[in-house]
Amino acid sequence: MQRFAPSILVLAVTAALVGCQDSGPQDAKVSFNKNPYPSSYQAMPSEKTLIKNATVLTGTGERLDGADVLLVDGKIEAIGKNLSASGVKTIDANGKWVTPGIIDVHSHLGAYPSPSVESHQDGNEMTNPVTAEVWVEHSVWPQDPGFNAARAGGITSLQILPGSGNLIGGRGVTLKNVPSPTMQGMKYPEAPYGLKMACGENPKRVYGSRKVTPSTRMGNMAGYRNAWIEATEYKRAWEKYESEYAQGKNPAAPERDLTLDTLKGVLDGDIKIHNHCYKAEEMAMMIDLGKEFNYDSGTFHHAIEAYKISDLLAQNGNCAAMWPDWWGFKMEAYDMIQENVAVVNAVKNSCAVVHSDSDTTIQRLNQEAGKVMYRANENGFELKEEDAIVWITQNAAKSLGIEDKTGSLVKGKQADVVIWNQSPFSVYAKAEQVFIDGAKVYDRFDEKYQAKSDFMLGQPTAVKTH
Repeated sequence: MQRFAPSILVLAVTAALVGCQDSGPQDAKVSFNKNPYPSSYQAMPSEKTLIKNATVLTGTGERLDGADVLLVDGKIEAIGKNLSASGVKTIDANGKWVTPGIIDVHSHLGAYPSPSVESHQDGNEMTNPVTAEVWVEHSVWPQDPGFNAARAGGITSLQILPGSGNLIGGRGVTLKNVPSPTMQGMKYPEAPYGLKMACGENPKRVYGSRKVTPSTRMGNMAGYRNAWIEATEYKRAWEKYESEYAQGKNPAAPERDLTLDTLKGVLDGDIKIHNHCYKAEEMAMMIDLGKEFNYDSGTFHHAIEAYKISDLLAQNGNCAAMWPDWWGFKMEAYDMIQENVAVVNAVKNSCAVVHSDSDTTIQRLNQEAGKVMYRANENGFELKEEDAIVWITQNAAKSLGIEDKTGSLVKGKQADVVIWNQSPFSVYAKAEQVFIDGAKVYDRFDEKYQAKSDFMLGQPTAVKTH
């Protein structure tokens, strides 16, 4: 739908509020459910498990050789050497490596699933430059075979985002990568929503080709600002309503608006920004935009020129989610260096993340991080495995607002764990066992733990004869 001009919205809100505000009997208070599609996720059955004698990367920058990890009731119970416990299933991981579950902060699985046919392309609502009212979870198809392939690559959590055709493309959703017939069965309980924004070429190309705004980068910025002006007035209207109702008055509630509900959620600090943004100067402008409207500018995705403003990102608490070596496919993706992640990571208080934005590289996100480590070390860095794992575990969890729950092997956190046949940064690395909340969800050597989608090509089919 076409958005109202800010001045019209302000007048409408003012007119509504100057109405019935007497101190007589109050109407029922107007409120709405902020989580109308709640998670129905239930952890799969688990057993007390002791993983012994592994090389453990904790996700906190620490490496432990010959160490044990104890999983109890879906949580990390202990990490150390010579651990013992009664009634446990023991896994001898001698020669193997153990890490936290891998987290991909930028995926389109389920919204752009395989088979990749037109009827499945549900990630970009390119009907208005601002479509904050749409939620990508309403497009997620849980039978996408990509979820199973990602799980085999050690992916235990992932954020599904709308596409980047709009200035503001809608809400993203964080999922636990478990087999489920419904989106709600995968939805990560208590994970904050994300809001997808996009800088640069994509929105100005989509709408410029239609001869409507935005057709330039200055049009992009004007579009963001108009949207946040409306959201600011909407937030003010609801706060005024809440205040006057609390005073015993009987104010008229503002008219509900799905688009502004989401933008208000950002202003309230409940929804995290995830911004497709390649160029240094545009990321800097988006940081200033957040300051203008008093919201956290969040995580920059792709961020090919993040190395140019690594200090600025760290100072403002922005994460940057990057590829190791995708570049040059359009002008805004031209000025890349393969040490990009490492340069961002080198700054104190930084938050460097490696992401996929791909249904294939999500299956090898561990090796994507490994590429960065090896290329950076060829150019003077001294990164180790315990450093690189943080980019796809703890920092990724921080970007999504779930670092208090997962992303590192710390006592009390969820037992999202991967056992690898060797260093996860080797080209020969394979995830052998994957646990989510302490339950085994994948085993390379046991078909009982290898979920299959009905839509996976190459499966045998039963043929009836008559």
